[in-house]
Amino acid sequence: MSDVATSQLNLSPLRNKHFLQLLAFRVSVTFSYQIMAVVVGWHIYQITRDPLSLGLIGLAEVIPYFCTALFAGYAVDHYSRRWFGFSASIVLVVNALVLAAIAAGLFLHDSESSLFIYISIACVGLARAFIGPSYSAMFAQILPRQQFARAASIGSSVLQTGLVLGPAIGGGVIAWAGISAAYLCSALFALLAALAMFSLKVAQAPSSESAPVFASIAQGLRFVFSNQIMLGAQALDMFAVLFGGAVAMLPMFIHDVFNHGPEGLGILRAAPALGAIATGLWLTRHPVQRHAGRILLIAVAGFGLSIIAFALSGHFWLAAAILLISGVCDGVSVVVRTTIMQLVTPDELRGRVSAINGIFIGSSNELGAFESGMTARLMGLVPSVVFGGMMTIGVVGAVAKWAPRLRRLNMRDLH
Repeated sequence: MSDVATSQLNLSPLRNKHFLQLLAFRVSVTFSYQIMAVVVGWHIYQITRDPLSLGLIGLAEVIPYFCTALFAGYAVDHYSRRWFGFSASIVLVVNALVLAAIAAGLFLHDSESSLFIYISIACVGLARAFIGPSYSAMFAQILPRQQFARAASIGSSVLQTGLVLGPAIGGGVIAWAGISAAYLCSALFALLAALAMFSLKVAQAPSSESAPVFASIAQGLRFVFSNQIMLGAQALDMFAVLFGGAVAMLPMFIHDVFNHGPEGLGILRAAPALGAIATGLWLTRHPVQRHAGRILLIAVAGFGLSIIAFALSGHFWLAAAILLISGVCDGVSVVVRTTIMQLVTPDELRGRVSAINGIFIGSSNELGAFESGMTARLMGLVPSVVFGGMMTIGVVGAVAKWAPRLRRLNMRDLH
């Protein structure tokens, strides 16, 4: 490694002003989204008392997300990444304000509001399709490759901070000031995200690619599906989240198993992210290099075991501790997968590859919520979550056999 590369590796990404602005965007948009997720789940379940209605939240978001993501990735690769991140944040602001008005009963009663809530969440799905590619492309644009692993750990810690505090803030505001105030809090953080992205003045090199839209999207798809390491990591995380989506059922656990209020929902939503924050901070100082593939597989298997233990716990604080352990496992998975994606992806494909990654990972959260709602209705709450954890462990075994290059991966091989 050259002296320049060594110097860049030792220099903290936190000394980069543009990276700090990008982190401010990420944490603010995460706060907004997580507060909204907690409030919408509580709001819908208060209206319907039906576990399927919780799953339909995820379905309402994932359908427009899935339909838009690839085109969003193309747009981010060819036009202003900053503008798309800013515009998506403004959409979150508007949607949170609409939901606040619905919750306040300004123009709808509870019996009429469910459909409009789902429509508003569909608009959130459209916005999210642009947020991930914008962040990922600008991440690589403002940092040298030698800092990707450390910066990915910092970014993961910032993300998980939003995942910890966002649900806690959402649950607390519901308890103290009501649902409408919690939606307004979400709108405020989305506005802060928009301001952070607007202030990020980074020039983007014009794209030299002249391929039509669908041919350009196909290029990104071919790249991902021809790379066993990237495809294996994404498939592993996708199916693990799809089957291990116990978080979507937390309002039902709170109401029917643990008998807690919205504060309890915020604590359980925050517990996994608290574990992931600790993991991200550790990995910032000790990036995963050797045996990265093996560590990734072990982490996802540990996540599946944690989901099973959570379903069988039966006690609120034990369940919170188990969810914290699941967050440790998930934190390892997120950092390793993000580092792989940033190191493997060519600069001109970052928007499209991030969008494909979002379809694998982001949509699996919402599809996992729908799957959890369906299986909870068919099998019962606890058996459905145990089933999901067992399926997650099965996926780990399948990927370990199917993707030997991922299993043997050392991160230094990708530099």
